[in-house]
Amino acid sequence: MKSLYYLTTFPEIIESYFSYSIPGKAVSKGIINFNCFNLREYTQDKHRTTDDSPYGGGAGMVMKLEPFFSAIEKNNLLETTIILPSPKGSLLTQDLVKELINHNSITFLCGHYEGIDERLSNFANYIISIGDYIVGGGEISAIVITDAMIRLLNGVIGNKNSLESETFNKKRLSSPKYTRPEKFKNLKVPEILLSGNHKEIKKWQTKESLKWTLLLRANLLSKDNLTEEEKILLKDIKKELDNLIDTLLNE
Repeated sequence: MKSLYYLTTFPEIIESYFSYSIPGKAVSKGIINFNCFNLREYTQDKHRTTDDSPYGGGAGMVMKLEPFFSAIEKNNLLETTIILPSPKGSLLTQDLVKELINHNSITFLCGHYEGIDERLSNFANYIISIGDYIVGGGEISAIVITDAMIRLLNGVIGNKNSLESETFNKKRLSSPKYTRPEKFKNLKVPEILLSGNHKEIKKWQTKESLKWTLLLRANLLSKDNLTEEEKILLKDIKKELDNLIDTLLNE
């Protein structure tokens, strides 16, 4: 069983996340347990203050170090793997997620405002960024990391094949997906998917996956992770794109 701990001023955000769908299933199956520690319960003043103005001036408030460290000490969390979500951290990738699930006990430090007193980073085993954008608080970042981890735990996802076919597990974008109805207005499902020819369908899916990865996320492709069949399909894609470009230039 994995144990996840969250140090936060908004425990209801985390609790709500674990009340539905896949996270809720992981809890009910006993695959993980989680606990939220409200930082306001670890403050020293009557107003239960968790933030203060920054040294040196500047806009916004900074979360205080003491409530975090008090919660860590009083709940014996120093022995857990501590994650600090921060724009200064390593970018979250599927490879990093696979590394994180090897740890049985993880504590998330959820900041707000202009961040947490920098000294808290000395106690973090991982400092992780979920991307180059701004969200409302560390709880959101912690949930993103948690959700990516939970999906990989044994027994959470019923069909393991669905995990293996997901975009960042196979280092490329998935092929387009379709379901009923077969026709919607003037939009139709590709004929190949209705053919029943599983060999040709698989070839089409592989080619579409390669094409969209090449066009949108070429950085995911490398010569080393291409099969001989995929290299042939890439040559076909190149011919099609070259013909399209020539047609456009000659119009």
